[in-house]
Amino acid sequence: MSEIESSIPQARGPADHNVRDQIVAAAEEHFSHYGYDKTTVSDLAKAIGFSKAYIYKFFDSKQAIGEAICARTLSTIVAAVEEAVAGATTPTEKFRRMFKTLAATSVSLFFNDRKLYDIAAYSAGEGWPSARAYCDQIRQILTEVIREGRETGEFERKTPLDETVHVIDLVMQPYVNPLLLQYNLDAIEEAPVQLSNLVLRSLAP
Repeated sequence: MSEIESSIPQARGPADHNVRDQIVAAAEEHFSHYGYDKTTVSDLAKAIGFSKAYIYKFFDSKQAIGEAICARTLSTIVAAVEEAVAGATTPTEKFRRMFKTLAATSVSLFFNDRKLYDIAAYSAGEGWPSARAYCDQIRQILTEVIREGRETGEFERKTPLDETVHVIDLVMQPYVNPLLLQYNLDAIEEAPVQLSNLVLRSLAP
């Protein structure tokens, strides 16, 4: 189980995954059409044909349902980043691919399924556990790339590792954080490349 998945508030009630899946599927459809804020648990109950009380046997709140959807959405981004990094042979290339994939995958979600993107942005703004776990996973991937670069001599070693990761994470935020990305779309083509070049110059030994 991934960090994101394990961060979701535990669903309560019977261990009936079919029912949980039905609830999440109905919620995802409603959120896609009407948005998270405008969808109520009553709306979901009507769509599935369950009572609201029955849904509460499986999820203790609308947020818990949103967490399940958000975790799945953010896990898709993390998986894409992990695949991109795994396909690179040097730490420098791993960093370039990481930043490029984060931005491209997030933008794809923004344009192709805006309502689900809005849930991810909402979760980031509210500090949901799934959003915090997503940020932690991205920082962990970044940490491993920087550590490998130091071990191979590609990156400088004088700056404390945690400080280096923190600063790079700040540089990446406008293009990888769902809440911030929507305000930086005009520069999405060139900014990740330019910022990658800037970061890599700062990492040179």
